[in-house]
Amino acid sequence: MDTPTNETTIIEVNDLVKHFGKVEALRGITFNVTQGEVFGFIGNNGAGKSTTIRTLLGILKATSGSAKVFGLDAWEDPVTIHRRLAYVPGDVNLWANLTGGEVIDLFISLRGAKASASDIRKRRDALIKKFELDPTKRCRTYSKGNRQKVVLISAFASDVELYLLDEPTSGLDPIMGQVFEDCVLEKKKAGKTFLLSSHIMTEVRDLADRVAVIRKGLLVEAGAQTEAAIAEMEAEAKRYAQSIS
Repeated sequence: MDTPTNETTIIEVNDLVKHFGKVEALRGITFNVTQGEVFGFIGNNGAGKSTTIRTLLGILKATSGSAKVFGLDAWEDPVTIHRRLAYVPGDVNLWANLTGGEVIDLFISLRGAKASASDIRKRRDALIKKFELDPTKRCRTYSKGNRQKVVLISAFASDVELYLLDEPTSGLDPIMGQVFEDCVLEKKKAGKTFLLSSHIMTEVRDLADRVAVIRKGLLVEAGAQTEAAIAEMEAEAKRYAQSIS
């Protein structure tokens, strides 16, 4: 896979292997993500996307190979790494008795902040308005889409360098999906870096500078082969939609 030259490497994955018992979830994948780019990472369910991201977060330990973020080993230095990134999963569980606003503030406080508290507060309030979230409601009353808004707002309001997004628009309607895309592009202009894992092909096409497709724990190389894989995934999605309609 072609990697931009003379750029700062934010994520470096080299021959990464992860086994769960006899199951080979990752089978020697290698890729880099450079500063200021949106790197699309796509594949079907069970392909290895979430396993890769959880390894980068230091939640899973690699069987072999290496995963580095900011030049630090993901397993050995997770606390230092986490202060500089925001993670948005597609399946969000929040504290039922806290309000959305309280959870947003809690998540923001857990990350290192270079901006002033007043600047972060202004950013938070602007994002709450953009995403049309009522922050006074308790999380137990939120729909899936509103729970997703909580983590997206906390991520985009935080003063971090890297965003790891694993199906980030799950549960959002198309209007809020566009708000999400606008936020990504705004952060990209500010030099922030994204690893974007998504099933939504239009989202990846609109946002990603480079794309890698993962299948059964193996990467499909960038270029024509990747375009063919994307086209095939789109065709599979259409066939499935037709089969259940």
